[in-house]
Amino acid sequence: MADFRTHLTAAVGGGTLLAVGGWQAGLWSPAEALSVAALTSFGGILPDIDADNSHAVRLIFNTLALLAVVAGALLMQAWLTPGRLLLACGGIYIGVRYLLSPVFKRLSVHRGIWHSLLAGLLCALATSAVGHRLLLLEPGLAWSHGVAVLLGFCIHLLLDEMFSVDLTGARLKRSFGTAFKLFDYREPCNSVLMLLMIAGLVPLLPAWTPLLMLLDQGAALWR
Repeated sequence: MADFRTHLTAAVGGGTLLAVGGWQAGLWSPAEALSVAALTSFGGILPDIDADNSHAVRLIFNTLALLAVVAGALLMQAWLTPGRLLLACGGIYIGVRYLLSPVFKRLSVHRGIWHSLLAGLLCALATSAVGHRLLLLEPGLAWSHGVAVLLGFCIHLLLDEMFSVDLTGARLKRSFGTAFKLFDYREPCNSVLMLLMIAGLVPLLPAWTPLLMLLDQGAALWR
């Protein structure tokens, strides 16, 4: 499979193309395009959240911890004094970075459910929901962030699948078919649980019309 540097390089390249294209087409401002590029890059390493030891895991959980701190601060700032809010945010960071990470490693299997399009869809919808509900982004930008994460996610899965083909020996490696899949065929219960999580996100999502408009504008760039 592709290594961390390859995944990150490809995702950064894909995110840059998406951001510049959207900016030139008038879909996003320069600042918004930068956020789209960053989220595409993050999505490009996100499937390796189930790896036991890798640069991706550390970067992913550091990023998730920071995002959790921001979300926690937004939710609790009206209820806590500055001192208590600081302590609470510190606890959130430690909990996500140093407690959730090892638990997640123990419960997950590499090339399992997180290497699937279903997981990519969950991450994309969660990104749009958080952006719209917590960060108060307008629907079009919230959907753009979700699409960016999904694009990066798919780049990662496709790279892993491509590296499963040994062109020099003209053969398929044993890992072929374990990366780019719809869901985890070996553990259907995990897939059902993820479907339930997706269903739970639906009421939190932005209006669907801006997403359809975004996809239509994106398709127009290729016509």
